[in-house]
Amino acid sequence: MKLSIRHQTVYRYAASQAYSIQQLHVTPRLEAQQSVLSWNLQAPGAVNAYTDAYGNRSHMLTLNEPHRTVAIVAEGVVQTTALYQGRLHNSEPLSPLVFTVPTRLTTPTDAVKDYAARHLGLARAGRADTTSMLTLAAAIRQSVTYTSGATSVHTSGHDAMLLGAGVCQDHAHLFLACCHALGVPARYVSGYIDPGSSGHAASHAWVDAWVIDSDFEGWISIDVTHARLMSHAYCRLAIGRDYDSAAPVRGSRRGAGDETMAVEVLIVPV
Repeated sequence: MKLSIRHQTVYRYAASQAYSIQQLHVTPRLEAQQSVLSWNLQAPGAVNAYTDAYGNRSHMLTLNEPHRTVAIVAEGVVQTTALYQGRLHNSEPLSPLVFTVPTRLTTPTDAVKDYAARHLGLARAGRADTTSMLTLAAAIRQSVTYTSGATSVHTSGHDAMLLGAGVCQDHAHLFLACCHALGVPARYVSGYIDPGSSGHAASHAWVDAWVIDSDFEGWISIDVTHARLMSHAYCRLAIGRDYDSAAPVRGSRRGAGDETMAVEVLIVPV
């Protein structure tokens, strides 16, 4: 499948800013199941490319002159291929145990541990199979209703569980927290999804989990929000321990006044 993707992020400030710095994860990863046919990144200031600790294709944007807007546009065409049962076959230097370490957003509180025990009762400590991971995703989808605006990027998986509402990043954080409760390696994924006939397109978040099946041991990719395995309709931008380490755009500024951020994403199969 070929996906034409355009992702625009615009920051607007009420007062002139002296300095801005943004970490960008808006270039698709180099992975076996996807290849970048063309890609272009447009942004003001100095943009320096690098590969981060998780193997993500990253850029650091710095703007060191007075400004009241920052516009970032990433666009191109990505070729994706179908995965068998959501299984990834990428060669990676990092041990999966790197992704057993909780973060502020994925801490397995006592309430999360109880939740994980109820929905992952058949999973043994430190290991799980594809079936149990999909069971957990379905439970989260049912107990945390997708509700735009109910949470923020600072909301933890625990808080979204108690609230009973959230968006894709909250589903992912709660899933990761449940996996951490059992010592199962799991990581956050940011990227895009072909919206199909829904008419909605946006950045998306899902998870990779380390499974041990009868015929496979390794990473599988699960869209918790839709309780299904990743298919060729997905484009992967970055992986990390949580939103903070894999967000498409994240940074800070030096200057007074309020700010607004507008994001527009267009994804079209070609």
